[in-house]
Amino acid sequence: MVLAVSLACLPLFSYSEIITGQARTTAYDWVMQNILPQQAGLTVGTVVYRYETVKNTEDDMVVYVQNENAAGDGYIFRERDDWSGLPGNKIYKVIGVGDIPIEAWGDGSIQVEGFGTVLDPSVVYSYQYDPCFDPQADPSCPGYKIPYDPSLIPTVEFNDPLQDELVLAELARQAEADKEEEYERKQRTKKVVVDLENLLGGLNMKAMSAQASLAEQALFAMNYLPRSYNDSLKGGSYNDTLVLVDSNLPDNKKAKRVGLAQQLLHEKMVEAQY
Repeated sequence: MVLAVSLACLPLFSYSEIITGQARTTAYDWVMQNILPQQAGLTVGTVVYRYETVKNTEDDMVVYVQNENAAGDGYIFRERDDWSGLPGNKIYKVIGVGDIPIEAWGDGSIQVEGFGTVLDPSVVYSYQYDPCFDPQADPSCPGYKIPYDPSLIPTVEFNDPLQDELVLAELARQAEADKEEEYERKQRTKKVVVDLENLLGGLNMKAMSAQASLAEQALFAMNYLPRSYNDSLKGGSYNDTLVLVDSNLPDNKKAKRVGLAQQLLHEKMVEAQY
């Protein structure tokens, strides 16, 4: 059997986001990675093939056009053509496969069982894919993120500012200035306190001087009492002229009732306090 290989990938670009195309081989055995574009999200929807058989009419012959299942056992695609009892001829078929992902398509082949020969084979795979199925495939894709490259980030050497001589000198100078300022503040506060004490002391001395002067004046005034203060007044005796005729005074019963009422009221007021 003569092997002839011819590969063709014919992508058809549309104005939509989906790209469609066809991949063709004329070989009897082929590797799908060399046939289909290796695009993420690519699916195959249709397989079209044709070939010609050369055989005797009475001979048995079966032809298989097939692809292995790359994701498991068996075949992902296999079409059987039985030529037994038929003369040699040409065949053309279009088979829909329902958008099978590229990951499932294994190696392909044309296999013959019986007696006969396959000539001029051609197998075409119709595919489609979204170029932005993986947003990182193109910077123009929605959701694209700029790749992180650590080598693009400059390395910055860290220097502890507390270890810098100029910084340490400035901190020492600032500490000394703060110390002097605190000393001057305490001195100013001390002077204010002394001035305040002197001011209050002067006021107290003046107040005491004023009180002493008043006392002195009072004592001095006592030495100059008028002479009549120690003299006695001349006078006679005073005799009572009122004579009580009846020495038996009757009791006032009304006054007793009033006194009793006042006594009761007083007791109620006392009890009310407790």
